[in-house]
Amino acid sequence: MFSRAEAFERNRGLISLAEQEKLATTLVAIAGCGGVGGSHAHAFARMGIGRFRIADSDTFSVANINRQIGATIQSIDRNKADVTAEMIRSINPEAAVEVCPGNITPASVGGFVNGADLVVDGVDFFALPARRQLFRAAWHAGIPALTSAPLGFSATLHVFARGGMSFDEYFDLRDDQDPFDQLVRFFVGLAPSGLHLPYMDLGSVDVHTGRGPSSILACQMAASLTGGEAIKILLRRSSPLLAPEYLQVDCYRQLLRKRHLRGGNRNWYQRIKRSIVTRKLRKLGLDQALKKSALNTAASSAPLEK
Repeated sequence: MFSRAEAFERNRGLISLAEQEKLATTLVAIAGCGGVGGSHAHAFARMGIGRFRIADSDTFSVANINRQIGATIQSIDRNKADVTAEMIRSINPEAAVEVCPGNITPASVGGFVNGADLVVDGVDFFALPARRQLFRAAWHAGIPALTSAPLGFSATLHVFARGGMSFDEYFDLRDDQDPFDQLVRFFVGLAPSGLHLPYMDLGSVDVHTGRGPSSILACQMAASLTGGEAIKILLRRSSPLLAPEYLQVDCYRQLLRKRHLRGGNRNWYQRIKRSIVTRKLRKLGLDQALKKSALNTAASSAPLEK
């Protein structure tokens, strides 16, 4: 027999009874249920958050097993959002889980974030148009929105909410920019300290598919960073880490960087790094692959986290 009080009793000492009741009525909207999105949902469910709105039209494959918590032999070819909903309910049968059909579109994103207490990004790296739509809708609705990128054996954290910079402001994105330029800006802005770069082999990226190195360690760390920030925001304990502040933690190099990136990607140092990264990616032939992936992603209604 399930007992919510007993299931989350061990949170006491970290979360008060009154706070646990508040989390039980909290609605978190998670776009994408793959690597980071599935880990976010898993962590939030065990924290005792009781309401979820999730979306992902993709299905699990064998290639997801190394990092995606919902990927098992039993879940191959099953929809990621459906599997994630089952996982949440298996942890907390009283949780209310709304599975949204399809992917984020300009027409649906407003409804996806509507009424949420927190919006969490689990969108595929290449689906930048969908990600921008998600953060723009959350910004206009006055809802805090978080992104945590799994990079190598590290994870980053950015929070976009009133009082800080918006997503497009921080990454210095505009509609008239080239898709490759936008992806470079996003990549450089995610991890200004680049803690993962000394050991990550960018040459291992498949120029035809956009396949890149990934790890469960980074996905779990992303969920931990997002969960910790969610506690502060949802329970109003302290001020969140608003952009242009950012955080990156690397468990392999045992390093942490928590910085204020003045001006976001408009910072002169960031502009230099964008130029260097652009040259490196072009030398590897990844500029055309990234452009192709971005165009394919946009043409397929912005798939969520792969």
